[in-house]
Amino acid sequence: MAVSSMQAVNVIGLMEHIDEVITVLGESGVFHPDDVTSFYKDVKDFTHLQTKNSYAEPLTNLKSALNQTKRSFPLTDVSDFSPSFEELESFSATTTAEIDALIDKRESAAVQLETVKQNLSVTNHFAGLGVEIEKVLKMKYMKARFGRLPKDSMQKLEAYKDNDYVDFAVCTEDKTHCWGVYFAPKDKVKEIDKIFEGLYFEQTDLVGDNETPNERIKEYKQQIPQLEKELKKAQKSIDKYLDENKEQITRYLSKLEELYLYAGIRSKALQHNNSFIIVGWVPTENKKQLKRRLKKIRSIELDFSDAKEEMDKRPPVKLKNCFLAKPFEFYTEMYGVPKYNEIDPSLFVAITYIVLFGIMFADLGQGLILSIVGILMYKIKKMKIGKILFPCGISAAIFGTIFGSVFGFEHQLDPLFRMFGFKEKPIEVMSSQNTNTIILGAIGIGVFLLIIAMFLNVYTSFRQKNIGRALFSTSGIAGIIFYCATVFGLVAELFLGMHVMTLPYILGLIVLPFILVFFSEPLTDLVNGEKDWQPESWGGYIVENLFESIEVLLGYVTNTMSFLRVGAFVLVHAGMMLVVFVLAGTVGGVGYWVIIVIGNALVMVLEALLVAIQVLRLEYYEMFSRFYSGEGRPFEPVKLSID
Repeated sequence: MAVSSMQAVNVIGLMEHIDEVITVLGESGVFHPDDVTSFYKDVKDFTHLQTKNSYAEPLTNLKSALNQTKRSFPLTDVSDFSPSFEELESFSATTTAEIDALIDKRESAAVQLETVKQNLSVTNHFAGLGVEIEKVLKMKYMKARFGRLPKDSMQKLEAYKDNDYVDFAVCTEDKTHCWGVYFAPKDKVKEIDKIFEGLYFEQTDLVGDNETPNERIKEYKQQIPQLEKELKKAQKSIDKYLDENKEQITRYLSKLEELYLYAGIRSKALQHNNSFIIVGWVPTENKKQLKRRLKKIRSIELDFSDAKEEMDKRPPVKLKNCFLAKPFEFYTEMYGVPKYNEIDPSLFVAITYIVLFGIMFADLGQGLILSIVGILMYKIKKMKIGKILFPCGISAAIFGTIFGSVFGFEHQLDPLFRMFGFKEKPIEVMSSQNTNTIILGAIGIGVFLLIIAMFLNVYTSFRQKNIGRALFSTSGIAGIIFYCATVFGLVAELFLGMHVMTLPYILGLIVLPFILVFFSEPLTDLVNGEKDWQPESWGGYIVENLFESIEVLLGYVTNTMSFLRVGAFVLVHAGMMLVVFVLAGTVGGVGYWVIIVIGNALVMVLEALLVAIQVLRLEYYEMFSRFYSGEGRPFEPVKLSID
């Protein structure tokens, strides 16, 4: 549970050297720029160096043109390439124009090809007509409407049999429509059109040109190969251009991306007369190297200070974890990164998530399959969740071994347990006499984890010098004493036969801590040295907190009871697999094993999803709420991602 140590850095120098400074800061890949106004209050005589990123337009135009080619251009190291802005702008404009011209030719050929194909598709429906379409469309006294009519509407034409002009001549049919034509006198065309409109007639534009449909179809079929050839030729021209200019395009694109990022540093800098000031953050391990490079620039003054001394400026957070916790930074960042003086919960999440997942998913065979799936998800699809599923699957396999479950078979591991002196597996999940043990065990796990979460809150509070919260909050020392004393007292009285709930015990370990929690707000302010620690009205405070205290008590209960789901999923897994075996038993033969395989697959997918969500819910709502805010800001250095 570690957060990388940070240093606040101030860079002051003459304007003539600002480009050198920005280049060094950008090339370092470890500099997180910040607003000067967050470091200095009196900046009324300062001005912003740049409000608009001048590299945005040429970069956007070039990338837009390249995206249309559907070719990728990996970014490369261009530290030895230093073109002027005018050269970059000129290259972007020229290349964009040339690519756009080639793209236009390709798109024009593609549009023509698609148009011809569409015309062919429509004209095919009228292949049986032996008349020239153009002559039909230009009739003086009659109007023709070519198109399609839903088959359901064909039956409705019977309602208009008394109208000699409501007639539809069918040429071809498909699954849903009849394709054909209807005619109407010029003076009745509006009336007939309205009738056919009500029958959901869809008019189609036919290209005539003094040809019959069959003649037109023949021409379309001749045009398609020619247009396809033109389209391929246009694409070859694009590919040839990109191949010939690939190296130059890559270099200019990389430089534009680099300078666009570096301009983000410039936009945060301020100028005063002939000097500039840039502020930001850098990891402590990179301080010496960056300092050495900046010191080589004349007129530069540097000032580094430990982030612990700059807490009011909200230092950014860079998570630093071991191999086990590293994948679980994904879950931490989903909730929110920690503050700089707050513990990183990634390791806590890793351990608790893996263990809880293993208990709830417990199955040796399915766990191993899940681990393999996790590896493939990460290796092939680069999915972060894959690195989380791998240890979770191993945990599920371990607990599956303890529970004696292999792909739902509950006694396949009995020979293994006999080696250790057992007749069969010691924990029979579906046995009624073990149900209470599993449920109480789940609650016990919940109590243990909640107490750890509360101790983490105490540690974090002392670390943040918030003594009042460490002592009097619901997850502080007073809250821990109240919770532990209540749980221990109830367990002792109900299950251990010990009479510990005496008057001194209740008053000293339950009532007094709860009173301290009840008055936590004023007590916290008093201990933390706040002058206005007293509420405006003690009576109003007490009345208001009476209702809040009910919520606090319910919070302890609901947080604890939420862990019932751990035991419930142990039973659910065994129950679901029991259903699978019952179904398989009704079939028998080869079908038995088919159902077993399919059933295992379904149970594994469904339960993996549900367990993953439920464990994450326990992490976020039951444990994180006790000690973690997640209100920090991530460390985001200016860095060009070179492929």
